[in-house]
Amino acid sequence: MATMRRNKTDISDAHELAKNHFKIARTITYQQDHYYEEMCAMTRYYDEVDAEMTRLRSRMHAILQLSFPELETLLTPSSALFLNIVQLYPRPSDALAHSKTVIKNRLKQNTRKRLSMARAEQKEMLLLEAAENAYPAIEPTDFRCEQVKDYALRLTELKEKKEQLVAQMVAISVDRKEYKVFRSFPGIGDTTACRLIGELGDIRRFKNAKQLNAYVGIDIMRYQSGNTYYKDRINKRGNNKLRKILFFMISTMITLRKRTDNHLVDYYDKLKTQPQRKPHKVAIVACMNKFLKIALHLIRHDLLYDYESALPAQKS
Repeated sequence: MATMRRNKTDISDAHELAKNHFKIARTITYQQDHYYEEMCAMTRYYDEVDAEMTRLRSRMHAILQLSFPELETLLTPSSALFLNIVQLYPRPSDALAHSKTVIKNRLKQNTRKRLSMARAEQKEMLLLEAAENAYPAIEPTDFRCEQVKDYALRLTELKEKKEQLVAQMVAISVDRKEYKVFRSFPGIGDTTACRLIGELGDIRRFKNAKQLNAYVGIDIMRYQSGNTYYKDRINKRGNNKLRKILFFMISTMITLRKRTDNHLVDYYDKLKTQPQRKPHKVAIVACMNKFLKIALHLIRHDLLYDYESALPAQKS
């Protein structure tokens, strides 16, 4: 490898790589089960659907600020009930044209998830109050009012597609060892556990935690030239999707610190309170490294996460 450059883009590099196959006895490539390929495909599709939903939410928000700006203050914009209201009443005039009883019944009938009569009545009153105080910037006959209805419908369909994907991944993973180990960690739900399996693949193919860190891209890259030293940082040459999942997973565990006992959160607190306090992102990456080591050990030895068992190892 010393005769080749870091980025293999030249013809001579390709020639050197070809000659290496006759000189070096390479290890046999680890063959993964088809299950991991299927999980990876579904995980990547889940990410595509999620990215499409983010774009559609941005477009819908831009039009709602013109047609019915007060609507986003009533409910969480990502909720199913909010998307249903946008489809039914994209303009204040649409809500004012109906009576309280009609609005309440339409909300209850058209919301796919169960909606109690009391909650439907509460939202009906808030909707009428917002419609009376609304000052839209476009006319009720503007085409963009129909456009925002289409965005809401597509978001509803994509939201249901994400739920279907998670259900399919759970159905084929519920008996797998990795799924049970990941779900035993506090703060990891069905979605995160399945996405971790999809991006990690068969974790048994890694000989040690260092190889696993390199695959994720959180191994330390150090640069020194003479008396010049650059600050250590992570390599970021691995799986960026997996890094994102792990980052938000640790962040979720930190937010749930009061509900569950988690030694990864304890480790984060230790890094943040020691004499030389670590920055937030540095501490989270350290927790990611610790999680990968623990997960690799638990899966290899067929163990589940247990906070009490992790305490002695943490102290040592």
